[in-house]
Amino acid sequence: MPRARVLLGDDHGLVVEAFRKILEPEFDVVGVAADGAALVGEALRLKPDAVLVDISMPLVNGLEAARRIKRELPQTKILFLTMHSDRSYLRDAMKLGASGYILKRAAGNELVTAVRTVLRGKTYVAPELLEAIEDPKLRQALELGSVPVLTKRQGEILRLIAGGKSNTEIAATLNVTVSTIRFHRTITMRKVGIFTTAGLTRYAIEHGIFPG
Repeated sequence: MPRARVLLGDDHGLVVEAFRKILEPEFDVVGVAADGAALVGEALRLKPDAVLVDISMPLVNGLEAARRIKRELPQTKILFLTMHSDRSYLRDAMKLGASGYILKRAAGNELVTAVRTVLRGKTYVAPELLEAIEDPKLRQALELGSVPVLTKRQGEILRLIAGGKSNTEIAATLNVTVSTIRFHRTITMRKVGIFTTAGLTRYAIEHGIFPG
């Protein structure tokens, strides 16, 4: 089965190489562009399955580049990979038809999962940004359609579960009651569709929620 083809847009060489190393075991990185204008041109030439784009790019910014790409290649998935956590950027990205938005500081843990998600036709937004989405319909779509979005507390609990901690130990670590841990644990299991500790541990590791 042919591998998905990915185009990278970022003007920082070291960042591009880091992302390439993360992606290449699973995807074909077919090109790199260091400015927005070049990214549009490469996208039209290569017709990739997904374009990963930074917002802050020379000549043409990432938002405008993505807008042009979506107009000409509506089936191509756009995933923003940026340092900007401001809700206005996220809102603009979603309005122009982006399929994903993650932050560079977490990309090492989220990047492959995010690309897999958008290529399946789903939407992926960095978990820490979900609360910035004001549109209830979009929030619901993200909750139901993407990799399940966990709250910060649910992510903490999942990480501790993966580290072999019991409910009592997790409660002590987070300074909350055991009943609170049980509640969040149940909601998390329902979200990810996994109901065993071993399964939750595998899920956490696969999604970059490292034990601790």
